Amino acid sequence: MNQVPLTRLRNDTAVRAGLGAACLLALAGCAVGPVYRTPAPPKTDRFGPSALPASVGSAEVPGGGTQRFLPGPVPEAWWTAFGSPELDRRIQAALAHSPSLDAARASLRRSEELLRAARGAWFPAATAGAGVTRAKQSLDAGGSGTPFTLYNASVNVSYTLDLFGGIRHQVELQRAEVDAQHWLLEGASLSLAANVATATFQEASLQEQIQATEKVVTLLQEQSDLAEKQFAIGIKSQVDLLAIHAQLASAQAALAPLRLALASVRNQLAVLLGRLPSEGLPAGGSLDAYRLPGEVPITLPSDVVRRRPDVRLAETQLQAATAQVGLATADLFPHITLGGAYGSSASETGRLFKDGTTTWSLGLNLLQPIFQGGSLRARKRAAEAGLDAASASYRASVLNAFQNVSDTLNALQFDADELEAQSKAEAAAAKSLEIVKAEFRIGSVSYLQLLDATRQWQLARLGYIRARAARLSDTAALYAALGGGWREPPSRTPQPAP
Repeated sequence: MNQVPLTRLRNDTAVRAGLGAACLLALAGCAVGPVYRTPAPPKTDRFGPSALPASVGSAEVPGGGTQRFLPGPVPEAWWTAFGSPELDRRIQAALAHSPSLDAARASLRRSEELLRAARGAWFPAATAGAGVTRAKQSLDAGGSGTPFTLYNASVNVSYTLDLFGGIRHQVELQRAEVDAQHWLLEGASLSLAANVATATFQEASLQEQIQATEKVVTLLQEQSDLAEKQFAIGIKSQVDLLAIHAQLASAQAALAPLRLALASVRNQLAVLLGRLPSEGLPAGGSLDAYRLPGEVPITLPSDVVRRRPDVRLAETQLQAATAQVGLATADLFPHITLGGAYGSSASETGRLFKDGTTTWSLGLNLLQPIFQGGSLRARKRAAEAGLDAASASYRASVLNAFQNVSDTLNALQFDADELEAQSKAEAAAAKSLEIVKAEFRIGSVSYLQLLDATRQWQLARLGYIRARAARLSDTAALYAALGGGWREPPSRTPQPAP
């Protein structure tokens, strides 16, 4: 770096001329490097290869219903659409007490303070100083040879002219970091709410699956007791007895993994709510405690990129990469600093700032890189490569967002079809079991037929329960895929540079 000090100005006319020249330079300058522009949204009117149906599901299915898709933004508290006060309490508790969100909030506050610090470079820096010096000059050097004391006090002011936008790009870079932390917080909040909702629906599903399996175990136990009595008096064979014992043991064995899954889900919920698993939490109720939203808002495809936190995060990273290129470009140009000082120097403190003791200076320094071994241009090329990477990452995040929305919409359509089929299968299996049980009492069917009918009803019942929970969970997933509630970050437009 080659420092070129300008001639010290010695009179008021020169001072005014120097200040005027510096102002003209500042006004004539402009920031170098690329200018960030918000990417245009994809030009499409649908999320999948075919148009979205107006509605899905059948109103005649117990525990299901028809869902209509209506254009509009997702409400901020989207989970209230499920009509469960317990779910509302859980999600509010999670948002208030999650350590992960507390960490994200702290990171956001930190980045906001760093932004304020970066903006400070736009303003002059002033420092005050005072000192006392005891010295003795050599007689051979023209001094008196007598020790003396010198007191001084001064104020120093410096101001860096942002002629090529280095400071502006640095502020832009830090502002992008603030926005990135905001969208990380929004994304974490959205994921947390969605996870609490889906875990709550899974909890209800597992509870009902356990109840259905326990009902089958009770039924098989009654059949086993009856079979043992009939075997004792020779009415039934040992083959029948062993078959029902095997079916009973199989049903009892199925309870263990269901209970384990329920315990794991409840532990997961406790942690999501910021609690220790040992603290527990109130039961969430059965699937009947949750209402399937009949009207589901669907964001326009062109708006999804403005509403999803992950896409907005990728956008802020693209903005930061653009600022990095500008910053690296500005480093190739001169750095100009205007400095001045005013003070007093005297042999006694009482004479400070008296006539004849004042000192002042005003200077303009220019620092121009001449030879850095190619490092500055290499950093600029590296920043440009980072910008290309951020641009590709942004496009990938948009594609993933559209895939996510399309997948959840497909899931809702197929979930509705599955629930309708499972409902019919469960009703048919239940009716078949009642008929077989009646015929078994009069001896017209065998034990194997009764066991098979029981097993078919159990499978159909569990499938129906899982299908009901899937519609609830995938509806919550759709709300999350569309970006959840619409919350734009507060305006963080930087103050205009002085």
